[in-house]
Amino acid sequence: DIDGARAEATAALVRKKGGIADAVACDVADVAALTATLDNVLAKHGRVDVLVNNAGIGGEPIIEETSEEHFDRMFAVHVRGSFFAGKAVIPAMKRQRSGKIINISSIWGMVGHHYASPYCAAKAALLGLTKAWAKELAPWNIHVNAVAPGGVITEMVLAQPDIEKKMAAKVARVPLGRYAEARELSYTVAFLASSQSDFITGQVISPNGGEVIVGI
Repeated sequence: DIDGARAEATAALVRKKGGIADAVACDVADVAALTATLDNVLAKHGRVDVLVNNAGIGGEPIIEETSEEHFDRMFAVHVRGSFFAGKAVIPAMKRQRSGKIINISSIWGMVGHHYASPYCAAKAALLGLTKAWAKELAPWNIHVNAVAPGGVITEMVLAQPDIEKKMAAKVARVPLGRYAEARELSYTVAFLASSQSDFITGQVISPNGGEVIVGI
């Protein structure tokens, strides 16, 4: 996490449950720092079994209000960070001949939205990355999938201006009548990280409450 204190709080919860957890502060857009962080993980633990590329930022400007800095930051965090995190751990996964990579995309990367086009484009890029990596890495038994959630109640969502008004309009489009809780998304990620998904690769799973349903 870019917020070291929050990362440590999460690690403490894991340790309280009997697990082993290290907290590291790192900006995934800084490739040198990201690579060094993951090299340290490999040096300490000797292997990486699962990589979840979950770092993300928000921002919903219309085209005319999008700055070059916002556009570049959106791709730096979502796409470049995910790519170089994968590059750092894939050699170890190849040596192990096993691994799970899970890229967190968005429903907006699948269908777009009427604003926030840099966010939509970055999340769509993750879907292309997922499918290409799935084909490239399959010979080493490395599975690569994406999760593309619909609306999820997170601090990033709740921090939006006029969120109560926006939320009412957004939830109205969801057949299940609500946004997901973050823990509900964790179940999908846990499934893709487990042996239960060993014959699944290159796929996009979208827990979205029925907001996008394709009928034939």
